[in-house]
Amino acid sequence: MSLLDILTFPDTFLKKTARPVEQIDGELQAIIDRMSDTMYQAPGVGLAAVQVGLDKSLLVYDVADKEDGRDLHVLINPRILAQEGQILSENEGCLSVPDFRADVTRSANILVEGVDRDGKPLRFEAEGFMAIVLQHEIDHLNGTLFIDRISALKRQLYTRRVKKYLKHQGE
Repeated sequence: MSLLDILTFPDTFLKKTARPVEQIDGELQAIIDRMSDTMYQAPGVGLAAVQVGLDKSLLVYDVADKEDGRDLHVLINPRILAQEGQILSENEGCLSVPDFRADVTRSANILVEGVDRDGKPLRFEAEGFMAIVLQHEIDHLNGTLFIDRISALKRQLYTRRVKKYLKHQGE
């Protein structure tokens, strides 16, 4: 199966709010498979459709310990219904924001709903690392990058570094 290209900052598509998935069919299943292959190859623990240039409210994630093998999860049209507490996501990174990590304050506990790859409704609580991953990926579906949640100064420094890099690539 061919891997998908992961868009990187400052690609403007990453700022899009994803459209809800209307139909779960063979085409969507193929997209899910390609997204999961891409996530594992990257390697990452989550990937939102927006990150691979698809305007769909869809994400894949796997927070299992590598020793335990793979435990792929798919969320279609996910929404955070409730959140409480705070946790510091230390050294958070993103496949779409290469070569940069930062501490991000996230909710410690969240209540999420959506549907799985078979269209079965899901509603569950997540805490800790899983809550962080889900907030990060759902942010992508709402056009928000994790760097939008850090200080303006740190964001500006990263933005300048990327622009300088891109300028030198074009020369």
